[in-house]
Amino acid sequence: MTEPGISDRILVTGAGGRLGSEIRRLFGVRATGVDLPELDLTDRESVRLAFSRCRPRLVINTAAYTHVDQAESEPELCWDVNVRGVERLVEACREASAALVQISTDYVFDGRKTSAYVETDEPNPLSAYGRSKLEAERIAAALPNHLIVRTAGLFGPAGPASRGSFVETMLRLAEGGKPIRVVSDRFASPTYTCDLARAIESLLRAGATGVYHVVNAGATTWHEMAVEILRLAGRHAVVEPVLCADYPSAAARPRFSALDTRKYDQTPGRFPMPRWSAALAAYLASGRGH
Repeated sequence: MTEPGISDRILVTGAGGRLGSEIRRLFGVRATGVDLPELDLTDRESVRLAFSRCRPRLVINTAAYTHVDQAESEPELCWDVNVRGVERLVEACREASAALVQISTDYVFDGRKTSAYVETDEPNPLSAYGRSKLEAERIAAALPNHLIVRTAGLFGPAGPASRGSFVETMLRLAEGGKPIRVVSDRFASPTYTCDLARAIESLLRAGATGVYHVVNAGATTWHEMAVEILRLAGRHAVVEPVLCADYPSAAARPRFSALDTRKYDQTPGRFPMPRWSAALAAYLASGRGH
């Protein structure tokens, strides 16, 4: 088995999503992008056919069930996509001697820490979604040639199958002329998909394996990010801070899930991840997808 690295045959799952479509664009002709209905991770035969057509040496799995609140009422479907789906990918990767990049999340942590999480911190997910992603990590890690990238708060150009991100939601709500209520006591590390795709490419070029935290630099509250989105976009709306306790949701989320990227930052040739506010400004200035 070889370590993950840049290959001329890359299979990108979830290629219709925000991150998957950006990775596919970045890798160009080397990458084959697949998504529903062509690739269904709940169907072993669908996975087998995708591998048969692409014959990948590297798989970048961005496909996932990401409806965090909805997962509380349909945990079996979440588990089938996020856990059994990764089991099927790992099985196919073993047969093809292919490497796997598994995209994971800050939601594997409980948010009780007061400083940024490092890769060796003990996970303790609070939600069905978080539990499924942690189990997917464990399954991916059983493959000798694996790379697990934990990230958070993705924003960037929309893919053909992606839902609106926090940025687009704030811009849409600002058009309504009413105050926007956004939680002010939950901290995370927002991440621009264009930067994340380049970071993943640099990790692959470096032959990195194991678990890496990759996010844009710094941490912020969703309220602070909302204010910055509207400021950069030149929109005028009142953004009211609210507490998580006053904004109940079906799934519990970590209150503080900033990710420490020192391990990534020490990787030779790594793409330097800008601060989240600079990345946000770059996205809004690009005019792509909003």
